[in-house]
Amino acid sequence: MLIKLTGGKLYDPANGINGEIRDIYIQDGRIVTPPADMRVTEEYGLHGRVIMAGAIDPHTHIGGGKMTIGRLMLPEDHRKDPVAHTHLTRAGCGHAVPSTLTAGYRYAEMGYTACFEPAMLPVNARQTHMEMADTPMVDKGAYAMIGSDDFFLRQLAGKQDIEAIKDYIAWTIHATQALAIKVVNPGGISAFKFNQRELDIDEKHVHYGVTPRDVLLSLARAVKELGITHPLHVHGCNLGVPGNVETTQKTIAGMDGLPVHLTHLQFHSYGTEGDRKFSSGAARSAELINNNKNVSIAVGLVLFGQTCTASGDSMRQYGNTGAANPKKWVIMDIECDAGCGVVPMRYRDKSFVNALQWAIGLELFLLIDDPWRIFLTTDHPNGAPFTFYPHLIRLLMDKGFRNDMMQKIHPDALSSSILPSLDREYSLYEIAIMTRAGPARSLGLKDRGHLGVGASADITVYEDLEDREAMFEKPLFVFKNGEVIVRGGKIVKVVQGATHVARPDFDKGIEKSLRNYFERFHTVALDNYKLSDEEIINGGDGGAIVVQPGSARV
Repeated sequence: MLIKLTGGKLYDPANGINGEIRDIYIQDGRIVTPPADMRVTEEYGLHGRVIMAGAIDPHTHIGGGKMTIGRLMLPEDHRKDPVAHTHLTRAGCGHAVPSTLTAGYRYAEMGYTACFEPAMLPVNARQTHMEMADTPMVDKGAYAMIGSDDFFLRQLAGKQDIEAIKDYIAWTIHATQALAIKVVNPGGISAFKFNQRELDIDEKHVHYGVTPRDVLLSLARAVKELGITHPLHVHGCNLGVPGNVETTQKTIAGMDGLPVHLTHLQFHSYGTEGDRKFSSGAARSAELINNNKNVSIAVGLVLFGQTCTASGDSMRQYGNTGAANPKKWVIMDIECDAGCGVVPMRYRDKSFVNALQWAIGLELFLLIDDPWRIFLTTDHPNGAPFTFYPHLIRLLMDKGFRNDMMQKIHPDALSSSILPSLDREYSLYEIAIMTRAGPARSLGLKDRGHLGVGASADITVYEDLEDREAMFEKPLFVFKNGEVIVRGGKIVKVVQGATHVARPDFDKGIEKSLRNYFERFHTVALDNYKLSDEEIINGGDGGAIVVQPGSARV
C-alpha cells in the first residue's frame, strides 16, 4: 500500500525544508522514495496546508506517583473537565492532571505523536511505565531520577571513581527502562530529609558532605561517557527563589563545558531588584544560554488559570505550600531514593508575581537566539496544562496578540520587564524546530521529528490559519506510523505508541554491591525492582520497545 500526501507546504528543519511544496510518500509506516513500479493506493490532496512531523513534548509529567497523587487529591479538577465515552475512545477526565487515556487523546488531537516523562523515580518505575502504557496514541519514554538517592550519594561521599558511578547509572537505566537521566535539586531532596531547608550549589549536604556541584559534574560526565544522547536533564537548586539567577549562572559555569539540559528555566531566572525584591533575570539567563553552546533548555512557561504543581523537589514544594490553591497539598518521602511534592496552584494575571513569571518565560523565548536549544514546554502541569500549547505558540508568533495579552496583566509586572520592547515573532520553521526537530535530535530519536526518507510516518497536517492558536489547536490530519489517527481535530483511530529506552553498557559486577545494599536498606528486592520488556509490552497492550540507536547493547 502506497499513500501519497500531495502538494503540502513542508516545514522540516532537520532536512532544511522551509515551506517548500513537496509530496510525501508513505509505505509500511515509513516515509519512502516512491517505488517506480508501484501505484498510489490512497492520495490526500493537501494544497495550501502546512505539513510538519508529529510534535514531540520532551518534558511532560504524564506518569508516576506524583501524577496519581494529583489525580486523587483534586476531584474538583475531574468534575470540571469530564470526557465522555465514544464509540472509539474511553471516558476520562481532568484539566490540570488528566487521566492517562485523556492525556493521550488530547495530545494526539493537537498533533503530538511522542511525549516524555521527565522525572521517573527508579523505585516507582513500574507504575510510571504502566501509566505511560495506558496513555494511548503517542510514543513515550522516561528519564530516571538520580542525584538524591542514598546509594549514589554514598558513592560520592566515599570518593568512588567515575567508572563505578557510570556502572550504577547504566544499571539504573536498564533496571527502570529509562531513556535518559534527570537530577532534581541535586542532593537537595536528600538534604531536606536531614532538615536542611535550602542547598545552594556549593553548600555541603549535612550528612554526606557533598555539594550539588559534585552531583552535577559526576552525573553529567557519566551521562556523556556512557553515550546517552540526551544530556543530563537538570532541575537546578533554588527553584522559584528570588535571586536564583545567580545559582543558574554558577550551574552553567560549573559544568566545565559538559552537555547539560536545564529544564523549566523560567523558574530559575529570578532576580531581587525592586521594592518587592522580585524581578526578571531572563535577560541574564538568555545571555548565558546564547554564550554557552553546551546548554539547552526548556522554558516551563507560566500561563494563567488553575493547575497543579507536581515535582520530586520536596524541599522547594514544601516552601510553596502557603500558596496552594485549593488549600491542600502532599509532601512525602520515598524510600531511599527521593521525595515528592504536589501543590495545586492558580496563576492569576492580576498577581504581580504570576504576571512577572509569565513575562519572564516569554522573555526567555524571545531572547534566546538558537531555537535548536530551546524547547516549547509549560513543564506540564507545573506552569500550565499542555493543552495551552496552541495559545503559547500564538504568543510567540503574533506580537499584536502578545501586546493585547500584556494589557490584561498586573501593570507593575510590565514595568519590571523588557517584554514590551521585544518585537521578535517566531516563524513556522522555528516552531517546527522547537516542537519537532530539536527535541528529536536532543533525545536521539533518529527516525522521529523529521519528514525525510526512512522516518517513521508520524505526520501532522494543519490548515494555514492566520490565527495560529486555532491552527495548532485542531490539525486537519494526524498520521501515526502512516495511519490517520486524527481528522479535523478528532480521534478517528486509537493506537498504541512505542516506548523508547537507552541500553548503555556496564559492568554487571555492580549488582553484587547493589544486592547487598537492597537487602540492608530497601523494602523492594533487587530482582523485583527491575522492570522487564515483557511487563511493558504486555502491560502496554502490545506497544513496542525502541532501543535508542547507538546506546550500545540491544
